[in-house]
Amino acid sequence: MARFTFSPASATTATVFLSIFVMFVYAVVDDQSTIVLLPPHSGSNRHTMFLPLFPSPPNSSRGDGKSRRHLQKSDTSRPNARMALHDDLLLNGYYTTRLWIGSPPQKFALIVDTGSTVTYVPCSTCEQCGKHQDPKFDPDSSSTYEPVFCNTDCTCDKAKKQCIYERQYAEVSSSSGVLGEDIISFGNQSELSPQRATFGCENSETGDLYSQHADGIMGLGHGDLSLVDQLVDRGVISDSFSLCYGGMDIGGGAMVLGGISPPSGMVYAYSDPVRSPYYNIELKELHVAGKRLPLSPSVFDGKHGTVLDSGTTYAYLPEAAFRAFKDAIMKELHSIKQIRGPDPSYNDICFSGAGSDVSKLSETFPSVEMVFGKGHKLSLSPENYLFRHSKVRGAYCLGIFQNGKDPTTLLGGIIVRNTFVMYDREHSKIGFWKTNCSDLWARLHDSGVSPSPSPSSPDSHSSPNASPSSVPIGPPYHIAPGSKVGSIIFYMSLNVRYYKLEPHIKELTQLIAMELNVNSSQVYLLDFTPEANGSLTIWSITPPKPAEYMSKETASNIIARIAEDEIHLPKIFGKHRISNWYIESDPNRTWWQNYMVVVITFILLLVFGFLGFVIWWLRRYRRQISILYKPVDSAFPEQELQPL
Repeated sequence: MARFTFSPASATTATVFLSIFVMFVYAVVDDQSTIVLLPPHSGSNRHTMFLPLFPSPPNSSRGDGKSRRHLQKSDTSRPNARMALHDDLLLNGYYTTRLWIGSPPQKFALIVDTGSTVTYVPCSTCEQCGKHQDPKFDPDSSSTYEPVFCNTDCTCDKAKKQCIYERQYAEVSSSSGVLGEDIISFGNQSELSPQRATFGCENSETGDLYSQHADGIMGLGHGDLSLVDQLVDRGVISDSFSLCYGGMDIGGGAMVLGGISPPSGMVYAYSDPVRSPYYNIELKELHVAGKRLPLSPSVFDGKHGTVLDSGTTYAYLPEAAFRAFKDAIMKELHSIKQIRGPDPSYNDICFSGAGSDVSKLSETFPSVEMVFGKGHKLSLSPENYLFRHSKVRGAYCLGIFQNGKDPTTLLGGIIVRNTFVMYDREHSKIGFWKTNCSDLWARLHDSGVSPSPSPSSPDSHSSPNASPSSVPIGPPYHIAPGSKVGSIIFYMSLNVRYYKLEPHIKELTQLIAMELNVNSSQVYLLDFTPEANGSLTIWSITPPKPAEYMSKETASNIIARIAEDEIHLPKIFGKHRISNWYIESDPNRTWWQNYMVVVITFILLLVFGFLGFVIWWLRRYRRQISILYKPVDSAFPEQELQPL
């Protein structure tokens, strides 16, 4: 796991760069109660977008942030908008969501970043970009792309023609490129129509940004270029967004762009928009096992104060606070043994003997409480300050560290596992509510508040240049003109445990093929991970022939069955739910991918066969030379006996 130390830039640098934090999210179960989250009342009819989060390695980036602006109050005269979110955390260690850019849309997996003020993806012209999850963005392939030309409000390139952006991070990584404007779409389950927005097209990236699996960053921070601010300025969402990060073992979560009515029991902390460019909170006290740490509230108010940065994996406290916290935790541990950490490069504080059941960690480790201004308390479970030891089963390590000599308190994603966090920017407060984030999206969907596909009509704030192929448009089985279907991807959750489902994957593949009226050779299992009470599977339906596109009629029929959940499975697979689907424009399997193993095997056989023949021939030839025929009466020179 990567670790990051909070090191914001100086005030001078702050006028040049914007802040970036990367969002990491995890998922586990704590609260099984049913919830209903509703759009805000009091006459508001703004858009609310629900997005699926994707769990994706803790080596993503956090930035040093640098500018902010005063946000407009929300205009409640606008219509409502909603979107679905997806989950990537278990594979890579950070949360991503899917965005589509351009016409026709090009798909990207972007890290959800509460500190970044710009959304950026690798550009096709980039020569210093790493290999990421999806192809680079090609401006020439989008009929609606326009460069942002040089003006007084931006930094210009050397030719003084186009606006540029530059980002540098504490962990010695960077991103730079040009600014462009295009249609951005939010997925098939979004009720928000595609919107024009400004984003960065990367021409260079270094460090973690170069090596990460995700394509880029989705900026949710304060600033004119922030995607949230752009949507607020267009009047399509209210000035609020929420994130729910999963727990220690199970990926999952949800993101809501726009306001919703807060659930009862939400704990609030004041967030001063003038205090710093980051999302900060008023942290006054820390309690361990019900006992207040002997610390002055001023300890948590140094430099940038207490910053909520879900883009950082762990949490970092000022020196005095860390020592007090560590000592208090150690005093409460009696039946477990302290051991070495998984990485010798770090002096981790780890313990063995607690068992592998996360739900029982509270029997061994003490509870922790954060006390905000006005005495509001947020209770933390052990999973909110521990991470699993990667080499010792049933062992855990403290996920809270000393922030060097920096007096800033940095609360990373570990602190808000299984916590619904509402960033109410309009009212300058952040709300916290403990819940099970791994199935929050399903509960939002079941409550009737979740986004559901519906024919969309362009609202007054949609760009007139929006392409008809932008996602999403029309009913869920509609394929826009000009679109090519290389494969169809869909997510299916089953309430059957991972270990019980695994032996029946082949049977499940054949059943899905039969229900969708395709050959079993067209159905591929892309991913298979455990969920709270079941399993999450991700499937790909490919064309009958490799390297070819699927006909629109065939694709529409398949999508209609998926969207209307016409897949019927035997009782052995329990209940299932299809949470999301989308179209891949490129064929999923090329001729080379299908026959690569056969071709390589044939070539290797030829090579080794030829080498074997050459070696055999050379040995035989040398043997013939060494045993020359000599006549019987030929004279032999005397040979001197060699001493023993």
